[in-house]
Amino acid sequence: MVRNVTLALMLSGSALVSAAPALAQEPAPVSKLVEAVNIPHEKFTLPNGLTVLVHEDRKAPVVAVSIWYGVGSKNEPKGKTGYAHLFEHIMFNGSENAPGDYFEYTKKIGATDLNGTTWLDRTNYFQTVPTTALESALFLESDRMGYLLNGLTKEKLDNQIGVVSNEKRQGDNQPFGLVDYKRSETLFPVGHPYHHDTIGSLEDLAAASLDDMKLWFTDHYGPNNAVLVLAGDINAAQAKPLVEKWFGSIKRGKDVPPVNAPIPTLEKPIKITMKDKIPSTRIYRNWVVPGLADPDANALYVAMSALGGLSSSRLDNILVRQEQSAVSVAAYMLPFVHGSLVNVQVDVKPGGDADAVAKRLDEILAEFIANGPTAEEVQRVATSTIAQQIDGLEQVGGFGGKAVALAEGQLYVGDSNFYKKELQRLAATKPETVKAAMQKWLTRPVLEIRVEPGEREAYQEVAAGSGMRTGTLTAPAFYAPPGSDDLAGTVGTSFQDRSKFPEPTGTPALDFPTVEETTLKNGIKVFFARRAAVPTVRVAVSFNAGYSADPVDKRGIASMMSTMLLEGTKTLTSTQIAETEEKLGADVNVNSSLDRTVASLRAVKPNLAPSLDLLADVIKNPAFDEKELERVRVQQQTRIKAENNQPQGIAIRTLPPLIYGKGHPYGGPQTGSGYPDTVAKITKVDVSAFHQSWIHPAKAEIFVVGDTSLKEIKPLLEKRFGDWKPAASAAPAKNFTAAIPAAQAKILLVDRPNSPQSLVMAGKVLDAKGSDDLLTLRAANEIFGGDFLSRINMDLRETKGWSYGVRSQVNGAEDRVPFYMFAPVQTNQTGPSIKVLMDQLKDFNGPKPVTPDELDKTIKGNVLELPGSYEQSAAVLGQMQADRLNKRPFDYAETIAAKYTALTAEALNNEMRAKIDPAKITWLVVGDAAKVKPQLEALGLPIEMVGEAANTSASNNAK
Repeated sequence: MVRNVTLALMLSGSALVSAAPALAQEPAPVSKLVEAVNIPHEKFTLPNGLTVLVHEDRKAPVVAVSIWYGVGSKNEPKGKTGYAHLFEHIMFNGSENAPGDYFEYTKKIGATDLNGTTWLDRTNYFQTVPTTALESALFLESDRMGYLLNGLTKEKLDNQIGVVSNEKRQGDNQPFGLVDYKRSETLFPVGHPYHHDTIGSLEDLAAASLDDMKLWFTDHYGPNNAVLVLAGDINAAQAKPLVEKWFGSIKRGKDVPPVNAPIPTLEKPIKITMKDKIPSTRIYRNWVVPGLADPDANALYVAMSALGGLSSSRLDNILVRQEQSAVSVAAYMLPFVHGSLVNVQVDVKPGGDADAVAKRLDEILAEFIANGPTAEEVQRVATSTIAQQIDGLEQVGGFGGKAVALAEGQLYVGDSNFYKKELQRLAATKPETVKAAMQKWLTRPVLEIRVEPGEREAYQEVAAGSGMRTGTLTAPAFYAPPGSDDLAGTVGTSFQDRSKFPEPTGTPALDFPTVEETTLKNGIKVFFARRAAVPTVRVAVSFNAGYSADPVDKRGIASMMSTMLLEGTKTLTSTQIAETEEKLGADVNVNSSLDRTVASLRAVKPNLAPSLDLLADVIKNPAFDEKELERVRVQQQTRIKAENNQPQGIAIRTLPPLIYGKGHPYGGPQTGSGYPDTVAKITKVDVSAFHQSWIHPAKAEIFVVGDTSLKEIKPLLEKRFGDWKPAASAAPAKNFTAAIPAAQAKILLVDRPNSPQSLVMAGKVLDAKGSDDLLTLRAANEIFGGDFLSRINMDLRETKGWSYGVRSQVNGAEDRVPFYMFAPVQTNQTGPSIKVLMDQLKDFNGPKPVTPDELDKTIKGNVLELPGSYEQSAAVLGQMQADRLNKRPFDYAETIAAKYTALTAEALNNEMRAKIDPAKITWLVVGDAAKVKPQLEALGLPIEMVGEAANTSASNNAK
């Protein structure tokens, strides 16, 4: 369950300190933006207590089905910690009338945006389905609410405890992966419902009986403790009979006792020092402040945004830009029901004086608390936050769509319109209100945590090779899609036939928006698609560059140049760029991927013209200031160090150069950050020359999606880009003729002592390009390893319980594409896990080809998913860019259904056999060499120690 944070009610923002430059057009007032945030809906309640909210949005033939239960880790008594999270896993393992894996059903009905999450105050389950599959989804959700217990077995329970253990290892294996545990148990006293993390203690989970689990379910999963939201292609009149049909017969459950949890205050300041495999010291400051319904929570959100939100924040300006004593900063407030978390953190510049930075941080905090933010800071926080909310209105479900905003308000405060009231309160916030809240809450004793570079203590496993806990204070536990002793379940008061699964009633056709084309007077092509669901416009100026354009001796220059474009133009400083963004409610970014460098803009419609001014200035007029360049160099070198301390970072830096060859355009680290020695010698002249030759009108294409028209947008683009005259010739085409090494079956081992888990990555360069038709190969891979239900994931996760999740993929690329497998596995099963992957691939290409059932699920699932795949304009924009990169027509998305329908099992098998030879896979293992090397030797392949850790004493001893 990916560690992530998605809050619909409070989104990260940033505030402004120095005066922003005057704009040619004044931005729209905050009050006007607030008016655009509206989610009209109807509410009804069934006799059994189920609260139902229905929002109508007819832009696509899909409906978000989101159900929220008022149970989280706060409801767990002593000795039963982790039950809420464990039950979230179990809810995906089948119910009485829908036996088997939940994803078996959601796959065949075309569900998208599918997940389940558990946190302190709630557990939720959500999916977006074609309108024709709405009844299928209601059947599934109602069956696990009312009829789960007869589908629950001890085997399933034991399997999910193993899966949770590996989820914990995977999270703990990351840098700073142990901090949240220490933070929650220190800030919240014993007995407070937030004292333990969402996963709880594995000792408690291991001791749980089947009867314990069933009692937990009947105590908390009744309809009267749930909120169901339906948002999309439906109205209340259509929804009510369907909800009554499937949920009406479920009996009311027990009333869940309210939780009483006063806001804790530390008796005195507490200082904690930890060690971790990190490139530089991180300093934290933490407080517990009022819960999300308290007006002070809103004021403290504004305060943290101004202090350390986006790049114009005070901490950014002072510590990162001006004094350059830190490489990154952050400040935010996470709202919960019974108390929110304020977090302030600073990453000290490598080699810097951490004590001096800590002292300076406290000085900045003290001054900010004493004097508060400026009116301009507060206004800009409001503008940027509300602009993000407007953008989020385009999505009906998922992690942060309209269903989430409605459900959170209803569940947490009993008001589904709470989102609107919070934004109105935000728009009316005054600096003196923010100052008063800070002086009330942030002058109390503080928790100071400092994490220093060094070796962690030996990782402690508990009985049966299991870990201790995973879900944390700062991130919920997610069930991420890429097992008797029965008691009677909750029996309905009336009969509803559940003997037959209600299949989807049809297949909605995908109506991909028409893409219009035009050309600016200097030859830049423009591609436009209209999407008017929300008043926003997205623009992507795409350059044929990316980090495949890096010279071999200057790996990392594309990433460095991309970063530098936002660090100042000839008329704006980096701070002024950020301030202008926030004043406009715009989001300007420049990023390099493997094949492209893209300068992007998300703008609210009223502020489109001045937002385009900023985008054009960033692209065409970089300052490349020497001081900023040195700061960015340190940040990029620190990033490289961080990648070399993170298992997946190590893997994707190490394996691609070995299989492509270091001279190939794809032969650098796939993070794009380069190497310490190459980054160290890149000069301002180098960056400027790279910009002039690659960020060039001859290499540019512009993509636009949003609430405008080609007639309206073309003059705006013409004015800003049509007269763009380059200062130099365009760079020549990339040289993809470099020889690729012959594929070899061998194992490369990177030693990472005390790793609680091993990361296995395997790869091979395929004889195929991104412009080839790879749909058949990717469909075959979906069955093998590209989906939650894939063979390798179901084997290593659901059957053996050795991994939290395993995946294989055929990556996209303009030239030769790679095939990769990723498998984070428990240390003591590293060798056996690789053997499983080897055997599965051999079987797939040999005696166990694609089955009719696998083919049928793959075809139906992918076809039904199409309408939900392009609900948001960002997805349309991404598809348009992918179509150009891969030389496809813009109606390609509308041809996919026919391509899938025509697939055969024989075609899938032939394509997999032709492209992927199991005997030519190169394996990379990142883990504790002393523990895993003997296991690897049993596989009979050559083993080489690689990476920067290859010469350490531990790895030498492992040899």
